[in-house]
Amino acid sequence: MDRQDSYNEEGRDQSRFSVRILVSIVVLLLLVLMLAGRMFTLQVGAHEHFTTLSENNRLRIEPIPPTRGLILDRNGVLLAENRPAYQLEVTVEQAGDLDLLLERLSGLVDLSTSEIDRFRGSVRQRRPFQPVLLKSGLDDETVARIAVARHELPGVEIEARPVRHYPQGADFAHVVGYVGRINEQDLRRLDTRNYAGTSHTGKTGVERYYEDVLHGTTGYKQVEVNAQGRVIRELSVVPPVPGQDLFLSIDLDLQRAARDALAPHDGALVAIDPATGEVLALVSKPGFDPNPFVNGISHRDFSALQSDPHNPLFNRALSGQYPPGSTLKPIVALAGLEGNVTTAERRMFATGYYQLPGHERRYRDWKRGGHGWVDMNRAIALSSDVYFYDLGHKLGIDRMAPMFAAFGIGNRVGIDATGERPGILPSREWKRSVQNLQWFPGETLITAIGQGYLLTTPLQLADVTSTLANRGQRVQTRLVRAVREGGDGEPQSEPVRYLAPVSASEAHWDVIQQALIDVVHARHGTAWGSIGSTSPTYRIAGKTGTAQVFSLAKDQEYDESELERRLWDHALFIGYAPAEAPAIAVAVLAEHGGSGGRVAAPIAREVMDAYLTSLGLVAEAEEEP
Repeated sequence: MDRQDSYNEEGRDQSRFSVRILVSIVVLLLLVLMLAGRMFTLQVGAHEHFTTLSENNRLRIEPIPPTRGLILDRNGVLLAENRPAYQLEVTVEQAGDLDLLLERLSGLVDLSTSEIDRFRGSVRQRRPFQPVLLKSGLDDETVARIAVARHELPGVEIEARPVRHYPQGADFAHVVGYVGRINEQDLRRLDTRNYAGTSHTGKTGVERYYEDVLHGTTGYKQVEVNAQGRVIRELSVVPPVPGQDLFLSIDLDLQRAARDALAPHDGALVAIDPATGEVLALVSKPGFDPNPFVNGISHRDFSALQSDPHNPLFNRALSGQYPPGSTLKPIVALAGLEGNVTTAERRMFATGYYQLPGHERRYRDWKRGGHGWVDMNRAIALSSDVYFYDLGHKLGIDRMAPMFAAFGIGNRVGIDATGERPGILPSREWKRSVQNLQWFPGETLITAIGQGYLLTTPLQLADVTSTLANRGQRVQTRLVRAVREGGDGEPQSEPVRYLAPVSASEAHWDVIQQALIDVVHARHGTAWGSIGSTSPTYRIAGKTGTAQVFSLAKDQEYDESELERRLWDHALFIGYAPAEAPAIAVAVLAEHGGSGGRVAAPIAREVMDAYLTSLGLVAEAEEEP
């Protein structure tokens, strides 16, 4: 029995062993089949895909960013240029442990927290294998330190790239603007394919408005790399197309003369050539140095600019909205003539105040005792508020607002720069839509003297002055005078664009122009004492104005000597010269200057003198009898 059991046990073991061998062979065959299937898939089915990946490990397409176009003044003086500088770039796919790499770099380079934060943000936005800018403006000593430790810094490259520089500093900051590093908001408006390899884009001013013209077209090169991602050789190159150069209409010398004339006041000055619409000077004071913004201004410095009570970052010329005051009285007068509401000869006795029929409120004149008997010419020259209260009442807002609109009030001028605001042109419809209230007769009176809801920018006032100089013909105001391709080509001038004119009879234009001349050259004119009495060798047509900073209570008198400087009226002046053949139209706003005739008019005169002297017109006037 024992021997029989032993035979049975051996048989069962043999059977189990055979089964196991069979199962093993089947499993092995299945594994071999699976491996063969996978090999077939990789080598046959996905051959093209993996061949491409293999090539990409050996070959790489790298973008070549274009050179940004230059910005120059009308005489070819550089306002924005490209300077070569070293910058630190990191290719994340080759860097390995990014935190460890940044820690090592911090021991070699002075990296601020904001720079590291910007870098991490750029890493999330970049395309694969695209180098990301970490720090710009490296000096030779820093470059040498990185070169020595290069073997410990995978994915790190030092590249010589052109960096934007603004040699004129604050003088053109509000005109040219500045470039800055591309952020998420920029990526939503830019063509990312054309910005591969580009780290900066225009943020404000001409730099932003003409971004497409200045940037150019990105090129590409195909390179062969080793296992560590280092470039061995270039295989093919598609060169980039550089951006075009822009010639602004602004004259550097006149810009500086305007800045110096405006000192010590904060404010704005805009000068335009009435014939072409070219901006000759555009100053917003104070300004700021745009160069720190290029590679990222520090939080401390930016906070200092933001907290500055003079607000240097604010572009007063394009974005500042101020009551125009008496500078728009000539437009009200023209509306009265064209609407047959009054005549140039009609006279009225202007006392120190005006009352609407059936109303007790007194609307006071700026001159306490009034101006006595005045016709239209004398009312403009003396800037009689009472005369224009009465004319505004006779016109009504429904006839006054369309004339303002014809001059462009309430709409953007459309200048080729960023940040322009439209101002406010009040009307019945405007008040109903904005405040859901009805229009009151008293609001018509204060609109007639450029106060109340009415707001304009200094740029709009310069545009209005240009239209007055052209006797109604509006011309598109612009900053760019010409565009040049290729860096050494011939600049191509931009055409003059004429807009819909302000329709009025020649006789009525004669009345308005003569009144504007008398503002300066007649002894009773509000600008005679400050600029007309100094015997200029050419004739100026102009209008003074003041803009209230705060509202006076009923029967309250404005006394400048009892107020803080920040509560003084803004001083305004608009004018063009020579009056008979205008070559320049100027608008001046001196914040808290107090008097348009005493403060703003001499500023405009200095700018006119500088420009007409440069044209030789002043010398010609001196030779005339």
